[in-house]
Amino acid sequence: MNRAELVEKNHPQLSVREQCELLGVSRSSLHYRRVEEPAEGRRLLRVLDEIYLKDPCIGSRRLGELLERDYGIKANRKRIQRLRRKMGIETIWCRPRRTSLADSGHRKYPYLLRDRLVEFADEVWCSDITYIPMPQGHAYLCAVMDWHSRKVLGWAVSNTMDSALTAKALAAAVAQCGGLPQIFNTDQGSQFTSPEWTGRLEGLGIAVSMDGKGRWMDNVFIERLWRSLKYEDIYLKDYATLGELEQGVGPWFERYNTWRPHQNLGNKTPAEVYERKRKPTTPGTGMKDAA
Repeated sequence: MNRAELVEKNHPQLSVREQCELLGVSRSSLHYRRVEEPAEGRRLLRVLDEIYLKDPCIGSRRLGELLERDYGIKANRKRIQRLRRKMGIETIWCRPRRTSLADSGHRKYPYLLRDRLVEFADEVWCSDITYIPMPQGHAYLCAVMDWHSRKVLGWAVSNTMDSALTAKALAAAVAQCGGLPQIFNTDQGSQFTSPEWTGRLEGLGIAVSMDGKGRWMDNVFIERLWRSLKYEDIYLKDYATLGELEQGVGPWFERYNTWRPHQNLGNKTPAEVYERKRKPTTPGTGMKDAA
């Protein structure tokens, strides 16, 4: 839920100004009404998402040519870049090594999985957020996955891409599995570099790991999950509301975890591998702190 929605205009004790100060929101945000993309814009968003799943290396310049050639859509480069920022995606390309990076205000953590052989469930978890196109707007889906078994431990959907979405997915994962990982790996998106997210993990005794910027291969398992989910469920069913989306993807995740055999797992399901390869004791802080 957006924090601005918690403000009660007729609160018996607190004024609107006092509530805004306590919640850390701007008073002007109370009057903001989100403007949805028109139908043509929503089609463009969906096409951009489909192209990204096929080839994440295509940049905005080539995308403009591809959109006009294959889809009959004319969009300039600035519009494409703006929409891709809204979707939370960026082109994957090899960047030169730099010894100093601009400080965005959030701490960046090292990538802890290089040359590491992950042998147990709950040794490493990973998380990512994906954009979901919808007929009258869009949504964001965040999932938490066990690195070793590929099991989806928790997930959450929202119409905003913020730290509340990631916190909800983490809480669902902890509640479902009853344990904590040694390491939690994500990309460098602002939701995962925020003090709220990293502080929560460190408070639970979990080591924070982050991919190199633009290196989707560092989180390859969950990227493959998004491709399967969208082609097998979301694009086929075209969910109209957040409620429909939640009800629809839940059974898909259940089939993914407990029914579908995975060749890379010796034709076992993620749930089978997860239960078989869990350690007797779970690293991290006690579950009281995780509640």
